[in-house]
Amino acid sequence: MSAFHEGAAPVLQRLRASIAGRCIGPEDVDYDEARRVWNGMIDRRPMAIVRAASTSDVAPTIAAARELGVPLAIRGGGHNVAGNGTVADGLVLDLGDLNDVDVDPVAFTVTIGPGATLADVDRATALHGLAVPIGVVSGTGMAGLTLGGGVGWQTRAYGLTADNLIAADVVNAAGVTVRAGDLDDADLLWGLRGGGGNFGVTTSFTYRAYPLGPQVFAGTFVYRPDRWRTALRAMDAWTRDLPDELTAITTTLTPPPEFELGDDPVMLLGFASTSPDQARGEALVAPLREAAPPDAEVLDPVEWVAWQSQADLLFPKGVRAYWKNTSFDRLDDEVIEVMVRRGLEQTWFGTSFDIHHMEGAFGRVAEDSTPFPGRSARYWLNIYGFWPDASDDEARIAFVRGFAKDMAPFATGGTYVNFMGHEGADQDPRAAALAVYGPGKLARLQALKQRMDPDNLFRLNHNIPPG
Repeated sequence: MSAFHEGAAPVLQRLRASIAGRCIGPEDVDYDEARRVWNGMIDRRPMAIVRAASTSDVAPTIAAARELGVPLAIRGGGHNVAGNGTVADGLVLDLGDLNDVDVDPVAFTVTIGPGATLADVDRATALHGLAVPIGVVSGTGMAGLTLGGGVGWQTRAYGLTADNLIAADVVNAAGVTVRAGDLDDADLLWGLRGGGGNFGVTTSFTYRAYPLGPQVFAGTFVYRPDRWRTALRAMDAWTRDLPDELTAITTTLTPPPEFELGDDPVMLLGFASTSPDQARGEALVAPLREAAPPDAEVLDPVEWVAWQSQADLLFPKGVRAYWKNTSFDRLDDEVIEVMVRRGLEQTWFGTSFDIHHMEGAFGRVAEDSTPFPGRSARYWLNIYGFWPDASDDEARIAFVRGFAKDMAPFATGGTYVNFMGHEGADQDPRAAALAVYGPGKLARLQALKQRMDPDNLFRLNHNIPPG
């Protein structure tokens, strides 16, 4: 143990005595497993990991971090690409065991603990024929997804996950629990809808839920490279008159063997509806099929929970990951040429890019109603690497960066923090926050940060400095 850690021993001993959960240190046999996060490129050695057994463990952990003067990482699902759920020589507060989901089918609300994953929520809500708008990988933590935004298969129908957050409990830097809600602290609720984990430890989230399933109309059109240009042009035209109930996400990748699509790059144009009407869904996708006949298609009724977990095998824990994203409005021939060229370069399994069609309910939320940027965006591009071998780091990162640079002339300025790594934020966090939120929203977020966390204890995130 280092001298630094030895000096911390009395504080950690008091912490262990004051919590119901465990305080795991380097001397414990499960320390290496406890410190792991989803992104295998992130390899940090915390002073200790507090595995909370109840929300009452949060305030003592905050107090210990303040007394020690060390950074504090908050971990829900641990799925953040930037690795914000861990830290070197600081404390990690792991909330993963606090994964309760309480569904009120009469009020159409769902209340969850801070460690719940998308899969936890889907399993609980599906029993009642309900769903909360969430993301697309079921192992993702609901807390981080919500606090950053939450883009997925219901975004056009019901908006972001954050748009549907109606109340929350937050433990601030002083260890005091504050209730956020329209009738409680409305300004804090505003900040939680896209401002990240900057304001404290959110220990409870309550959402609106909507009728859905158990089966939904959903499917995928598969295109080989010689049809990509036609498919993208057709998608751009088709989505202009698409009703809100249908959300489309186009993915281009070299598929894994489990997809049984061969070894060459493919474009997967996926769509999912919040309506159970199969005939209506068929009628909605018929114009796309006519304009761009797919090489193959999968179009059968599917359980919502199964649809939500279909991409999970791309993102196992420990995969190495590097992502970039941007909003854009054009899908003309100039942009399509960039997409096709970069898609054809992906001759390996280990990078991909998604084009999310936005608009709908997402676009009808006023720009200033939440911190989330770019409500006028027509599309959102996420370029992501996911590879197992460290020897591929340089090449895969270079591909993602190069693609993002190629798209920069067409970008409309929106950046989604849940699709961001941590590049540049440590050097100038205010500039990084300004680039995401813009001056007006940043000023409001900084005022909230000053009230909730004036010393910036909660800085292991896409940080909003207090001043």
